[in-house]
Amino acid sequence: MKNSNRLIPLLVAVSIVIGIAVGTFYTKHFSGNHIGVINSSSNKINTLLRIVSDSYVDTVKISDMVENTMPVILSELDPHSSYIPAKNLEEVNSELKGHFSGIGIQFSIQNDTIHIGSVIQGGPSEKVGLMAGDRIVEVDDSVFVGKIVTQYEAMKRLKGEKGTKVKIGIYRPGEKEILHFEIIRGDIPVKSVDAAYIIDGKWGYVRANKFGETTYPELLFALAKLNQLSMKGLIVDLRGNTGGFMASAIQMVNEFLPANKLIVYTEGRKFPRENYTSNGTGSSQDLPLVVLVDEGSASASEIFAGAIQDNDRGTIIGRRTFGKGLVQQPIEFSDGSAIRLTIARYHTPSGRCIQKPYTKGKDSEYELDILTRYEHGEFFSADSIKQNTDEIFHTGIGRPVYGGGGIMPDIFVPQDTTRMTSYYRMAANRGLIIRYTFDYTDQNRNKLMEYKTADELLKYIKKENLLVKFSNWASKKGLKKRNNMLITSKELFEMSIYGNIIYNMLGMEEYIKYLNKTDKTVLKAVEILEAGKSIPQKKESQDDSSKN
Repeated sequence: MKNSNRLIPLLVAVSIVIGIAVGTFYTKHFSGNHIGVINSSSNKINTLLRIVSDSYVDTVKISDMVENTMPVILSELDPHSSYIPAKNLEEVNSELKGHFSGIGIQFSIQNDTIHIGSVIQGGPSEKVGLMAGDRIVEVDDSVFVGKIVTQYEAMKRLKGEKGTKVKIGIYRPGEKEILHFEIIRGDIPVKSVDAAYIIDGKWGYVRANKFGETTYPELLFALAKLNQLSMKGLIVDLRGNTGGFMASAIQMVNEFLPANKLIVYTEGRKFPRENYTSNGTGSSQDLPLVVLVDEGSASASEIFAGAIQDNDRGTIIGRRTFGKGLVQQPIEFSDGSAIRLTIARYHTPSGRCIQKPYTKGKDSEYELDILTRYEHGEFFSADSIKQNTDEIFHTGIGRPVYGGGGIMPDIFVPQDTTRMTSYYRMAANRGLIIRYTFDYTDQNRNKLMEYKTADELLKYIKKENLLVKFSNWASKKGLKKRNNMLITSKELFEMSIYGNIIYNMLGMEEYIKYLNKTDKTVLKAVEILEAGKSIPQKKESQDDSSKN
């Protein structure tokens, strides 16, 4: 009882302090004006963090709490507003800026070791003598092999500011000793145009993997190259292109449109409508044009495809695009981190906002949309695509186009699954084909280097009985042999195995050339160009009474 009496003054004091604090809080923040309520909401997180820092039972690293909280807050807005930690910002930006500072190699991690797949021409590593097939085993006088070797850790150690030095220890097959090199880091270009070549002596083909700062200059260079080869028409391949800078897409579309054609317009709550139109300076305004798209084509890719389609400038071939019509503004913080905040929606010239539906924030339904499309058969039949027929718009010549998410192609090409088996799918999904072809290339590099063209290399590797060798190798890795399925998927396996070896030895463009020879979407594009039907025509049966 005595102990209880001793606590009474303390409890009274605490109660008074709490009462004063609560009263002050409500007087300050809820005194009857709206501004006070707003201020209380905006300060609530800071107040909470301060209370946790001062009073929580265990020591808490507040900076980690902030890093974890930022993505959660932005995820409540929409699927594309996002937070980028400082450690990731340079990597994210370099993809779109067209360059980064490093040593100039392409590598993969095999058996906990960095394997150099190729050395970038003219880069710092080529200048000191690094070669494809080398293994990096030391970085700055420290052993760098084993579980520590991750993609993130490798990039962290090899990248760095231009002009800084890094010491590399190399194991080179055939050499008894570790070779040591000191490399001065430099600017390494990040190409966004993977291939630019002529098909059948007259049809240009350009594939862009993103819309970055250098994509437009790369396109101009590709067009100049193809024009020197007497290009009669062009295929622009945007399949799998997830987008990038809207300005880059606008510049590229401008090359193909006459003056005063609307390319895209943006509009948001705090951002009034802004139109972007062609200026008539494009070098390819009359060139027959086909654009290839699929479910991986997003954002800036959809701006490009939508502008070409709505202006009836070319034919869109493939499958429905991703459906991202939200514009993000980058905002950086003093600690080097940044957010990408959605500030507007963009609309194609006909008025479509091609953003696919989503509930507030990032929900699983939105994230799984591509899988849902696959399960509903949309990859295989145009009839399975659910367009919003309540949102009907019109192209320049009156062709109806629809809202509801994504750009629907003028010509649908289904995904080819005729030779697909579960055996092939498991081999591909587990990365076994890539691993096998890397090992094969690595072990036979000196012989493979004798062949300078894809046709020469292909002629050689077709004699190597690689399909059987792969099946035996894969069985040792836990993929049980399925001879009947192997025969059914023979063409798929050979295309993948041969293609990967061509990529390893001759690079991306030769790899794409090889795949395109049997690509049904590319073949359809060539067919359209050959028939002179790249400019869409309005069908007489189309309903002219639909509202815009």
